[in-house]
Amino acid sequence: MEIRTVHANGVEFAYLALGEGPLALCLHGFPDSAHTWRHLLPELAERGYRAVAPFMRGYAPTEVPADGAYEGAALAADLRALHEELGGGDDAVVIGHDWGAFPVYATAGRFRAAVTLAVPPPGVMARGFLEYDQLKRSFYIFLFQTALAEAAASRPGFLERLWQDWSPGYDAGEDLEFVRRSIGEPANLRAAIGYYRAMLGSTPPSGRHPEVQPGVTGPVLYLHGVQDGCLGVDLVKNAGEHLPEGSRVELVPGAGHFLHLERPAEVNRLILDWLGPAD
Repeated sequence: MEIRTVHANGVEFAYLALGEGPLALCLHGFPDSAHTWRHLLPELAERGYRAVAPFMRGYAPTEVPADGAYEGAALAADLRALHEELGGGDDAVVIGHDWGAFPVYATAGRFRAAVTLAVPPPGVMARGFLEYDQLKRSFYIFLFQTALAEAAASRPGFLERLWQDWSPGYDAGEDLEFVRRSIGEPANLRAAIGYYRAMLGSTPPSGRHPEVQPGVTGPVLYLHGVQDGCLGVDLVKNAGEHLPEGSRVELVPGAGHFLHLERPAEVNRLILDWLGPAD
């Protein structure tokens, strides 16, 4: 797939694109890249969508943003701007995995249909994040608040072990090659870690982007792998209670955190059935 670029919200975004029709935006997480959607993009295109997977702010070949902002408001503003600059209309749909899920929750009501994977809605995270087992899984988030973050994350094997722990049994060799291209350089790795520093307040909000109202703004299909080693499945057992009416939660057996790569046929089917045909 050809890599193209678009200027949105003050950032030069690189993106993968396939197909013609209503816009389908696919947002990746950490430590990942737009290539994570390589199984879904062709199927979206076949269904009549213009499938677009941007490299998130700071992930090469997207530029490191000059404003240094990685808070949720910046990500939501990016999504709104990408929707506009790419010519999306009322028939556009959005899919977000991991960090890509955060702006989807904040803007779901702007899209005809929305899907999130592997990060439950905000109310769930607020309740279960401080449970002991989850704190162990989330050690990297606290590490990333410190001055040791970049040195630790750049050591051989660190990102590889995250993938192994989060998606047990999955061969992530191809994905990790893409990851190294996106956040292998110090500036890009610092940007990726910046999302976590903004999340816990180690880096204060920039104030450069419109504030995001708390809560999920529209119905969402939420998918979670039963073997997820990043966010345990027990954490999401009541996820549906924190989603608007008309939403749905599906657990995917035999899959971990990168469920769309581990079980692409099943996950693609769930997503495409939820989205329906392009108008």
